[in-house]
Amino acid sequence: MSGHSKWAGIKHKKAIVDAKRGQAFTRASREITIAAREGGGNPEGNFRLRLAIQKAREINMPTDRIKNAIQRGTGELAGEKLEEVRYEGYGPAGVAVMVDTLTDNRNRTSASIRHLFSKGGGNLAESNAVGWMFERKGVITANAGKADPEEVGLAAIEAGADDVQVDGSSVEISAPPSTFEKVKAAVEGLGVAIENAEVTMQPKQTVAVGEDKAAAVLRLMESLEEDDDVQQVYANFDIPTNVLERVSAQV
Repeated sequence: MSGHSKWAGIKHKKAIVDAKRGQAFTRASREITIAAREGGGNPEGNFRLRLAIQKAREINMPTDRIKNAIQRGTGELAGEKLEEVRYEGYGPAGVAVMVDTLTDNRNRTSASIRHLFSKGGGNLAESNAVGWMFERKGVITANAGKADPEEVGLAAIEAGADDVQVDGSSVEISAPPSTFEKVKAAVEGLGVAIENAEVTMQPKQTVAVGEDKAAAVLRLMESLEEDDDVQQVYANFDIPTNVLERVSAQV
Protein backbone atom coordinates (compact mmCIF):
# COMPACT_ATOMS: atom_id res chain seq x y z
CA MET A 1 0.00 0.00 0.00
CA SER A 2 1.33 3.43 -0.90
CA GLY A 3 2.38 5.85 1.79
CA HIS A 4 -0.14 8.34 0.46
CA SER A 5 -3.02 5.90 0.88
CA LYS A 6 -1.80 5.00 4.34
CA TRP A 7 -1.90 8.69 5.24
CA ALA A 8 -5.53 8.86 4.05
CA GLY A 9 -6.36 6.10 6.51
CA ILE A 10 -4.54 7.85 9.34
CA LYS A 11 -6.45 11.07 8.58
CA HIS A 12 -9.74 9.16 8.62
CA LYS A 13 -9.08 7.65 12.05
CA LYS A 14 -7.96 11.00 13.44
CA ALA A 15 -11.12 12.67 12.16
CA ILE A 16 -13.34 10.22 14.00
CA VAL A 17 -11.65 10.84 17.35
CA ASP A 18 -10.76 14.46 16.66
CA ALA A 19 -11.00 16.65 19.74
CA LYS A 20 -12.12 19.44 17.40
CA ARG A 21 -15.41 17.65 16.79
CA GLY A 22 -17.16 20.95 16.21
CA GLN A 23 -14.91 21.65 13.24
CA ALA A 24 -15.45 18.14 11.89
CA PHE A 25 -19.23 18.61 12.14
CA THR A 26 -19.04 21.98 10.41
CA ARG A 27 -17.02 20.52 7.55
CA ALA A 28 -19.42 17.60 7.09
CA SER A 29 -22.44 19.89 7.35
CA ARG A 30 -21.12 22.22 4.66
CA GLU A 31 -20.45 19.31 2.30
CA ILE A 32 -24.00 18.03 2.80
CA THR A 33 -25.41 21.51 2.13
CA ILE A 34 -23.44 21.95 -1.10
CA ALA A 35 -24.32 18.43 -2.28
CA ALA A 36 -28.03 19.06 -1.64
CA ARG A 37 -27.85 22.46 -3.34
CA GLU A 38 -26.32 20.97 -6.47
CA GLY A 39 -28.18 17.67 -6.75
CA GLY A 40 -31.29 17.94 -4.62
CA GLY A 41 -32.14 16.75 -1.14
CA ASN A 42 -32.94 13.11 -1.93
CA PRO A 43 -29.84 10.98 -1.34
CA GLU A 44 -31.28 8.16 -3.45
CA GLY A 45 -30.71 10.22 -6.58
CA ASN A 46 -27.72 12.24 -5.38
CA PHE A 47 -24.45 10.32 -5.18
CA ARG A 48 -22.47 13.19 -3.64
CA LEU A 49 -25.11 13.65 -0.95
CA ARG A 50 -25.12 9.94 -0.10
CA LEU A 51 -21.35 10.04 0.43
CA ALA A 52 -21.58 13.24 2.48
CA ILE A 53 -24.24 11.76 4.76
CA GLN A 54 -22.18 8.58 5.16
CA LYS A 55 -19.14 10.61 6.22
CA ALA A 56 -21.25 12.62 8.66
CA ARG A 57 -22.57 9.44 10.27
CA GLU A 58 -19.04 8.08 10.63
CA ILE A 59 -18.19 11.00 12.92
CA ASN A 60 -21.50 10.54 14.78
CA MET A 61 -23.11 13.74 13.57
CA PRO A 62 -26.66 14.00 15.02
CA THR A 63 -29.50 13.16 12.62
CA ASP A 64 -31.21 16.52 13.11
CA ARG A 65 -28.01 18.34 12.14
CA ILE A 66 -27.78 16.26 8.95
CA LYS A 67 -31.42 17.09 8.17
CA ASN A 68 -30.84 20.81 8.74
CA ALA A 69 -27.80 20.77 6.47
CA ILE A 70 -29.86 19.19 3.69
CA GLN A 71 -32.61 21.76 4.14
CA ARG A 72 -30.11 24.61 3.92
CA GLY A 73 -28.97 23.18 0.62
CA THR A 74 -32.48 22.90 -0.77
CA GLY A 75 -33.42 26.37 0.44
CA GLU A 76 -35.90 25.24 3.08
CA LEU A 77 -33.70 26.84 5.76
CA ALA A 78 -31.56 29.96 5.55
CA GLY A 79 -27.81 29.39 5.52
CA GLU A 80 -24.39 30.62 4.48
CA LYS A 81 -23.80 31.59 0.86
CA LEU A 82 -20.91 29.23 0.23
CA GLU A 83 -18.68 29.04 -2.82
CA GLU A 84 -16.46 26.14 -3.84
CA VAL A 85 -12.89 27.21 -4.64
CA ARG A 86 -9.94 24.95 -5.47
CA TYR A 87 -6.33 26.01 -4.84
CA GLU A 88 -3.26 24.31 -6.31
CA GLY A 89 0.39 24.50 -5.38
CA TYR A 90 3.57 22.74 -4.38
CA GLY A 91 4.86 21.66 -1.01
CA PRO A 92 8.30 20.61 0.26
CA ALA A 93 10.15 18.10 -1.96
CA GLY A 94 8.12 19.27 -4.97
CA VAL A 95 4.95 17.53 -3.78
CA ALA A 96 1.85 18.58 -5.76
CA VAL A 97 -1.03 19.75 -3.56
CA MET A 98 -4.69 20.54 -4.28
CA VAL A 99 -6.96 22.14 -1.68
CA ASP A 100 -10.75 22.18 -1.96
CA THR A 101 -12.46 24.88 0.07
CA LEU A 102 -15.97 26.09 0.83
CA THR A 103 -16.00 29.77 1.66
CA ASP A 104 -18.25 32.77 2.14
CA ASN A 105 -15.28 35.11 1.60
CA ARG A 106 -12.93 34.22 -1.27
CA ASN A 107 -10.43 36.99 -0.43
CA ARG A 108 -10.04 35.80 3.16
CA THR A 109 -9.62 32.18 2.11
CA SER A 110 -7.13 32.96 -0.66
CA ALA A 111 -4.95 34.96 1.71
CA SER A 112 -5.07 32.21 4.33
CA ILE A 113 -4.20 29.40 1.92
CA ARG A 114 -1.35 31.41 0.38
CA HIS A 115 0.06 32.09 3.85
CA LEU A 116 -0.13 28.42 4.85
CA PHE A 117 1.70 27.31 1.70
CA SER A 118 4.43 29.90 2.25
CA LYS A 119 4.80 29.12 5.96
CA GLY A 120 4.91 25.39 5.20
CA GLY A 121 7.79 25.65 2.75
CA GLY A 122 5.68 25.54 -0.39
CA ASN A 123 4.07 27.94 -2.80
CA LEU A 124 0.63 28.56 -4.27
CA ALA A 125 0.46 28.09 -8.04
CA GLU A 126 -1.92 29.07 -10.83
CA SER A 127 -5.19 27.22 -11.44
CA ASN A 128 -4.70 23.88 -13.24
CA ALA A 129 -0.97 23.86 -12.42
CA VAL A 130 -1.18 20.44 -10.78
CA GLY A 131 -4.78 19.37 -11.39
CA TRP A 132 -3.76 17.26 -14.38
CA MET A 133 -1.69 15.09 -12.03
CA PHE A 134 -4.84 13.77 -10.31
CA GLU A 135 -7.94 11.83 -11.31
CA ARG A 136 -11.23 11.31 -9.51
CA LYS A 137 -11.36 7.82 -8.05
CA GLY A 138 -13.16 5.84 -5.41
CA VAL A 139 -10.62 4.41 -2.97
CA ILE A 140 -11.40 1.73 -0.41
CA THR A 141 -8.94 0.48 2.18
CA ALA A 142 -9.93 -2.72 3.94
CA ASN A 143 -8.47 -5.22 6.39
CA ALA A 144 -9.24 -8.74 5.16
CA GLY A 145 -8.99 -10.17 8.67
CA LYS A 146 -9.70 -13.89 8.44
CA ALA A 147 -10.72 -13.65 4.79
CA ASP A 148 -8.29 -14.32 1.94
CA PRO A 149 -7.05 -10.90 0.74
CA GLU A 150 -6.79 -12.22 -2.83
CA GLU A 151 -10.46 -13.27 -2.74
CA VAL A 152 -11.39 -9.82 -1.45
CA GLY A 153 -9.52 -8.27 -4.33
CA LEU A 154 -11.16 -10.60 -6.85
CA ALA A 155 -14.63 -9.75 -5.52
CA ALA A 156 -13.80 -6.06 -5.87
CA ILE A 157 -12.62 -6.52 -9.47
CA GLU A 158 -15.76 -8.46 -10.36
CA ALA A 159 -17.87 -5.63 -8.88
CA GLY A 160 -16.14 -3.01 -11.02
CA ALA A 161 -12.84 -2.07 -9.37
CA ASP A 162 -10.02 -1.23 -11.76
CA ASP A 163 -7.04 -1.79 -9.44
CA VAL A 164 -6.31 -3.79 -6.29
CA GLN A 165 -3.14 -3.78 -4.19
CA VAL A 166 -2.60 -6.35 -1.43
CA ASP A 167 -0.10 -5.86 1.39
CA GLY A 168 -0.44 -8.61 3.98
CA SER A 169 -4.03 -8.46 5.21
CA SER A 170 -4.51 -4.89 3.93
CA VAL A 171 -6.30 -4.43 0.63
CA GLU A 172 -6.34 -1.13 -1.24
CA ILE A 173 -9.01 -0.93 -3.93
CA SER A 174 -9.42 1.72 -6.61
CA ALA A 175 -12.63 2.08 -8.60
CA PRO A 176 -14.35 4.60 -10.87
CA PRO A 177 -16.91 6.74 -9.00
CA SER A 178 -19.65 5.04 -11.03
CA THR A 179 -18.93 1.62 -9.48
CA PHE A 180 -17.66 2.80 -6.08
CA GLU A 181 -20.80 1.91 -4.10
CA LYS A 182 -21.16 -1.49 -5.79
CA VAL A 183 -17.54 -2.36 -5.06
CA LYS A 184 -17.84 -1.24 -1.44
CA ALA A 185 -20.97 -3.36 -0.99
CA ALA A 186 -19.23 -6.40 -2.49
CA VAL A 187 -16.33 -6.08 -0.06
CA GLU A 188 -18.63 -5.53 2.93
CA GLY A 189 -20.63 -8.57 1.83
CA LEU A 190 -17.58 -10.72 2.59
CA GLY A 191 -17.61 -9.52 6.20
CA VAL A 192 -14.43 -7.52 5.66
CA ALA A 193 -13.74 -4.45 7.80
CA ILE A 194 -13.65 -1.23 5.77
CA GLU A 195 -11.01 1.11 7.22
CA ASN A 196 -11.65 3.99 4.84
CA ALA A 197 -13.84 4.54 1.79
CA GLU A 198 -14.09 7.78 -0.14
CA VAL A 199 -14.27 9.30 -3.58
CA THR A 200 -11.12 11.37 -3.83
CA MET A 201 -8.62 12.90 -6.22
CA GLN A 202 -6.00 10.19 -6.58
CA PRO A 203 -2.52 11.04 -7.90
CA LYS A 204 -1.61 9.46 -11.23
CA GLN A 205 2.04 9.41 -10.16
CA THR A 206 3.62 9.95 -6.76
CA VAL A 207 6.70 11.76 -5.54
CA ALA A 208 8.96 9.77 -3.21
CA VAL A 209 9.65 11.74 -0.02
CA GLY A 210 12.47 10.75 2.32
CA GLU A 211 12.51 11.05 6.08
CA ASP A 212 14.36 14.37 5.91
CA LYS A 213 11.40 16.05 4.19
CA ALA A 214 8.52 13.90 5.50
CA ALA A 215 7.80 15.96 8.61
CA ALA A 216 7.68 19.20 6.61
CA VAL A 217 5.26 17.70 4.08
CA LEU A 218 2.94 16.36 6.80
CA ARG A 219 3.04 19.64 8.72
CA LEU A 220 1.84 21.46 5.59
CA MET A 221 -0.94 18.89 5.13
CA GLU A 222 -2.02 19.29 8.75
CA SER A 223 -2.00 23.09 8.66
CA LEU A 224 -4.10 23.17 5.48
CA GLU A 225 -6.60 20.64 6.83
CA GLU A 226 -7.03 22.62 10.05
CA ASP A 227 -8.12 25.77 8.19
CA ASP A 228 -11.83 26.34 8.79
CA ASP A 229 -12.60 26.86 5.09
CA VAL A 230 -10.80 23.74 3.86
CA GLN A 231 -12.84 20.67 2.98
CA GLN A 232 -10.24 18.35 1.44
CA VAL A 233 -6.51 18.30 0.79
CA TYR A 234 -4.98 16.07 -1.90
CA ALA A 235 -1.28 15.46 -2.50
CA ASN A 236 0.94 13.11 -4.47
CA PHE A 237 3.60 12.31 -1.88
CA ASP A 238 4.69 8.76 -1.17
CA ILE A 239 6.35 8.36 2.21
CA PRO A 240 7.51 4.86 3.28
CA THR A 241 4.95 3.39 5.68
CA ASN A 242 7.35 2.98 8.60
CA VAL A 243 8.51 6.59 8.24
CA LEU A 244 4.93 7.83 7.82
CA GLU A 245 3.71 6.16 10.99
CA ARG A 246 6.65 7.41 13.00
CA VAL A 247 6.55 10.98 11.71
CA SER A 248 2.75 11.41 11.68
CA ALA A 249 2.64 10.58 15.39
CA GLN A 250 4.89 13.57 16.02
CA VAL A 251 3.14 16.09 13.75
